[in-house]
Amino acid sequence: MSDSETVDLSSKYVLQTAGFDARFPNTNQTRHCFQNYTDYFKCVAAKGEDFAPCKQFKRAYNSLCPNEWIAKWDEQRENGTFPASLEP
Repeated sequence: MSDSETVDLSSKYVLQTAGFDARFPNTNQTRHCFQNYTDYFKCVAAKGEDFAPCKQFKRAYNSLCPNEWIAKWDEQRENGTFPASLEP
């Protein structure tokens, strides 16, 4: 791969992580991950998937949560066994 190809790829993608959240000041981000996951689905239920602020919750949980957790929670939501309320 040439240098020009590398530059083209890097200009296509912007990598970001979740910003600082004062509710979660410690380095363990498990609760921050779970809160953003539940906040996303509450937001979607209240405002719809196209509501821009909802997308921030999704970006945050995708950045913070292990993929295995997301897959497990998605399965639990589908089965009606998710351990938290997702009502707005």
